[in-house]
Amino acid sequence: MTRYFTEDHEWIDVDGDTGTVGITDYAQGQLGDITYVDLPAAGTAVKKGDAPCVVDSVKAASDVYAPVSGTVSEANAALEGEPELVNTQPETGGWLFRVTLSDAEELGGLMDKAAYDAFVAGL
Repeated sequence: MTRYFTEDHEWIDVDGDTGTVGITDYAQGQLGDITYVDLPAAGTAVKKGDAPCVVDSVKAASDVYAPVSGTVSEANAALEGEPELVNTQPETGGWLFRVTLSDAEELGGLMDKAAYDAFVAGL
């Protein structure tokens, strides 16, 4: 499995043609405690840059952008009852949705961990 990052602070773990999407620990820290997550429905078609998901925090609501194009295959049902998982496990159990990639070449425009860490250090 390979993890990629966006400049909007989403991460995507790619395994074959499936990507699991969430927000980074940095994003969660900037937002503060997440209190609600509006998840996309399975079957939702997304294009890279679309905002199929919204996270509400004590500070603000924030769009979560699709790092790649594809079709949502699953939303993290655990977040419906426990949105705080995004606070405690933003890069593991607090994942938001899974997408079946329609164009794997879009991954080429994303950052690896080292590049993302350097990007965040420059903020």
